Amino acid sequence: MPQDNIAIVEKQFPNDKFLPEVVRLLDEGYTVTLRLKGYSMRPFLENNRDKALLVKARDIKKGDPVLAEISPGHYVLHRIVDISGGTVTLLGDGNLTVEKCRTEDVKGSVTGFYRKGRDVMDRTDGMKWRIYSYVWTRLRPVRRYLLAFYRRIWMKVFGGAK
Repeated sequence: MPQDNIAIVEKQFPNDKFLPEVVRLLDEGYTVTLRLKGYSMRPFLENNRDKALLVKARDIKKGDPVLAEISPGHYVLHRIVDISGGTVTLLGDGNLTVEKCRTEDVKGSVTGFYRKGRDVMDRTDGMKWRIYSYVWTRLRPVRRYLLAFYRRIWMKVFGGAK
């Protein structure tokens, strides 16, 4: 039977209501595709444009992008910059300051991103992501200036997500 008349409806919910349900699904073994909200992973991931494919967090390591609960009901999708004992230090690619949580508060691991409306996923274990990660994480001392350039000049000249 043709399904040409099926309407796709996208609904938005507050993160404090929605993300605990995402975590529940991850705990049950499901994979979840999550539309990204916020600007903390700029310049390569944009608010309300890109999506992340999440699985339950296992064997996390430095450099992994993860979904973590940094305080009760407050979740972030950031990169792990350090794991020391039971403490995980996180930093969004578009952020200048770190956030911390416990190892058990890392709820999901990102296996890939769907960027710029593409149907093909950029895998986090792929060469493209690894090169980007290697370069961007080493630019941390000058990240403030690169992000300012991106927001104030690049976005105005080339457009894109606001």
